[in-house]
Formats: sequence, C-alpha cells, structure tokens
Amino acid sequence: MKTILITGAYGQLGSEMKVVSEKFPQHTFIFTDADTLDITNEEELQKFFNANNIDYIVNCAAYTAVDKAEDDKETAYKINCEAVRLLAKIAVANNVKFIHISTDYVFDGKSYIPYNEEMPICPQSVYGQSKADGEQAAMEIAPQQTVIIRTSWLYSSFGNNFMKTMLRLGAEKEELNVIFDQIGTPTYAVDLAEAIMNVVNAENFVSGIYHFSNEGVCSWYDFTIAIHRTAGITTCKVRPIESKDYPTKTPRPHYSVLNKSKIKKIYDFEIPHWEDGLKRALGI
Repeated sequence: MKTILITGAYGQLGSEMKVVSEKFPQHTFIFTDADTLDITNEEELQKFFNANNIDYIVNCAAYTAVDKAEDDKETAYKINCEAVRLLAKIAVANNVKFIHISTDYVFDGKSYIPYNEEMPICPQSVYGQSKADGEQAAMEIAPQQTVIIRTSWLYSSFGNNFMKTMLRLGAEKEELNVIFDQIGTPTYAVDLAEAIMNVVNAENFVSGIYHFSNEGVCSWYDFTIAIHRTAGITTCKVRPIESKDYPTKTPRPHYSVLNKSKIKKIYDFEIPHWEDGLKRALGI
C-alpha cells in the first residue's frame, strides 16, 4: 500500500485522478489544491509532510493560461517552476518519489518527426519556459526520485478544454473555423491518469523524462470533425483555416507529436488511440 499525494486536484488531470483512484483501493490518496495546500510555501509543505507519511507526489498543479502567462510571468513561474523546485526538495528530504507533469510547449514545434526525450528543448513562450525551468529544477534536485511526463492537447470531462468548447460551439453555431496547420495528438486525461498509476504501481521506479499522449496524429480541425461526428453534431459546418487567420498573443507549436516509445518500453503498457479516448470521454 502506498500513500499518494495529488496536487492540483481541481484541474482536469487531478479530477480524473480522483476517478481513476477508485480502481486502486489498496492505496491511500490525498487530494489537495491551492485552498488546502500551498505548494509554493516551503514551510507549509514541510508541515504537511511532517503530518503525513507520503510515498509518492503526483504534481498535477500547473499554470496553463498560455497567453495570460506573457503578462503574468511571476505567477506562471511561481507555480510552474518554484513550486516544482520546492516539491523536489521535499521529495529528497522525505525520501518520496516525485511524478511531475510537463508539456510539449518545452519544444519549439518546428520538428517534422515526433519528439523524443533526447531532442533539445526550445520553448517559445513564458509558459513553455516556465515549464522547462521546472523540469530542470526537479531533475537537478531529485534526479533519482523524479519522473517527468510531458503530454500534449489534454482534455477531459472536467474543466475547460478544447473538446468541451467545440461541443458547445457546435451546438450554438452553424459554421465554425478551426486551425488545420497545427498537428499533434489529443490526450484524454483518464489515459494519462492511468499511465501515472502504471508508474506508481511498477515493480521498478525508473526516474527520468518521458513522453505520453494518446496514439495517432491529427490537426485541431481533424479533432473537431471527430468530436462533432462522435457526439452526433450535424448542424455545424467546420471549415479549416491557417494559424495566420486566427492570431494569438503567443504562437502555438505547429508540430506537437510526441514519441512514446520510451514510456511504453520502460513501464510496459499500451496506449489507446486518440479516437478511442474521445469515444470514452463522450460516453460512447
């Protein structure tokens, strides 16, 4: 039996971790968010760990507002970097395993082959840089105790995400423009939560950086078409547009496909295709 601390419990992944945790009654899960544990406060963290015998930290907490981060750099770094640094220090001091969730935004999105863990990072935004610096801090402080899992295009039935937005707009609008020249892989948060539990339950904990998304590749346009088709939305015409026709404050990666060979080999599990994840997310 293990005692597992889940931070960021109100977010998409944290919420799905609660659901998935029910499959593991042999473990004790402690779910926290900013209102119950301030992971940016070292003294509060130490008091929490003194009071609880934690075996694993799963850090689902993150500042993910990509455009807002450009004007709110201090908060983005506080959550995405400084909190990670403190959690890594706590992990070392208390002999705890640390699983931290990161992002495809640490890359520049200019590749044409799937990114593996050995490829150089080159973040193009405050958000991406803050996550990259958080990764570096964790690996420098707790290299033997840390597993970092980079993921992409995360969505779930909880919170605000692309899938839920496309469902809403598909029901409201007769026509919708969606970008077709950004390529990646949607990741159903339940599948990521189950991958995390595979790491927790593995016979051997192998530290390092890993990539995880669902299998397959698509554009945001393709993803929208699949969302509407799966949900039975037929009254909304979806039109493909280029990124230049939908400008954002922060450029989005044009290519965010992750190579998952390492995590599949080391932790020995299969990964569902993104369309299968979508069907399960929609209850199909």
